[in-house]
Amino acid sequence: MPMRRRSFDLRNRPAKRRYSKLGWLLLFAFLTFLFFTLFRHKNPSPSTPSLLQGYNRQSKILEGLNVTEEMLSPYSVTRQINDQISLAKALVIIARESNNLQLAWEISAKIRKSQVLLSTSATRKTPLTMKESEAVIRDMALLICQAQQLHYDSATMIMRLKANIQSLDEQVRSFNEKSSKYGQIAAEEVPKGLYCLGIRLTVDWFRDPQLQREQTRNGLVAGKLENTNLYHFCVFSDNILATSVVVNSTASNAENPSLIVFHIVTDEINYAPMKAWFSMNSFHGVTVEVQKFEDFTWLNASYVPVLKQLQDSDTQNYYFSGSHGDDKTPIKFRNPKYLSMLNHLRFYIPEVFPKLEKVVFLDDDVVVQKDLSPLFSIDLNGNVNGAVETCMETFHRYHKYLNYSHPLIRAHFDPDACGWAFGMNIFDLVQWKKRNVTGIYHYWQEKNIDRTLWKLGTLPPGLLTFYGLTHALDPSWHILGLGYTNVDSQLLEKGAVLHFNGNSKPWLKIGMEKYKPLWNKYVDYSHPILQQCNVH
Repeated sequence: MPMRRRSFDLRNRPAKRRYSKLGWLLLFAFLTFLFFTLFRHKNPSPSTPSLLQGYNRQSKILEGLNVTEEMLSPYSVTRQINDQISLAKALVIIARESNNLQLAWEISAKIRKSQVLLSTSATRKTPLTMKESEAVIRDMALLICQAQQLHYDSATMIMRLKANIQSLDEQVRSFNEKSSKYGQIAAEEVPKGLYCLGIRLTVDWFRDPQLQREQTRNGLVAGKLENTNLYHFCVFSDNILATSVVVNSTASNAENPSLIVFHIVTDEINYAPMKAWFSMNSFHGVTVEVQKFEDFTWLNASYVPVLKQLQDSDTQNYYFSGSHGDDKTPIKFRNPKYLSMLNHLRFYIPEVFPKLEKVVFLDDDVVVQKDLSPLFSIDLNGNVNGAVETCMETFHRYHKYLNYSHPLIRAHFDPDACGWAFGMNIFDLVQWKKRNVTGIYHYWQEKNIDRTLWKLGTLPPGLLTFYGLTHALDPSWHILGLGYTNVDSQLLEKGAVLHFNGNSKPWLKIGMEKYKPLWNKYVDYSHPILQQCNVH
């Protein structure tokens, strides 16, 4: 018995040892697997966030573009048909240009058939299947191959399309030039109603002595015209209705209209009707003076360089004939207003009003919607001109208005200096005289006799004349652009003076409809003369 037990023990020990090793290996493998599983949950792959971010970014792009999964699929039938349509449209143009009208008609028919198929799919909101679109795709592919065999290959298509683009660019340029020309003509026209208004007021002025007696009674307040304690405004215009809106809107929004004096300067033709209009109408107690610039004895060619230039035949030819040498003058340069002395009179305000100390200058295409009396209390810090700056980044800076290839301009003026706007300006006439601003203006006008420093208008010489003499006002005092662009509604609401600069004046048919009410509210269309002249 002992021998059997010993023999049994010797045979089974190695087997037990083998089983125990296998158990330990299995246990070790299980623990290793468990460890890696837990570690991975606690520490996700570093690439996971970037993948999630990429997926989220892609989802946002798809939402923004309204792209569907079906469109992104490489097996998308819809996308294949859309690609065929795009190529076929180009081939139609080339086929027509090659006078292959039959092929152009066939391709157009296939395009319509493909579009109907896409429309049907979109209506039922399910993707197209290959079975229902196979015939359409095959027929279109055959036509495209036929077009390529007729030498409508990629190179030819590119050449033809470039030629088409160039032709279209030339047409657009031509249309823009015509639009600018006709727009300029429309802006320069005198509407029949305004022409009638001037005629009727002239007749009434000379026919009705009562109006002239009214003007004489107004002369009793002549002391106000030179009283420096009052608020003095000036307008230089030949437009009776527009000037009336400026006066009426200023008076309507003033805290104390009786302290306001308006000095209106017009020309010989509009002098009588302008006096008649402001004699027969009351503007909340505002004092109004009307003058004509032909009465200014100092306004002669020997003193005023621009007047000498305006009388020059070459200058008139430059503005009216549209040619100067071999160069064609753009239509915007040929505006008769640049030949009007009323446009240049703003540089002679101290001569026009020698007894005044401060004046607010207003263009006749503005509407006032705030009290402007605080302008007279603004400290200009020794400057002559208070104006709203108009530069936005590089726009409306000096280099936009002046010829910086000229050494005289380059030597005296910073090209990045900020431009400002005429149309609502507060002028310190005491400083004006002290700095001899009119003399500075004369200097630059003499230097520009050949129009090499600037081309047109009064703003460029104004920028030169008041350089270093302009105080920047708060932008809310003067809002521009109502005659040619869209203006932010919040700016309109806060603005003190709204300027209809541009061709689309509110009294013209081409005026911007959404801004006309801002101007119309200061016109009494029930006035008998306005009704007789059909002013509306």
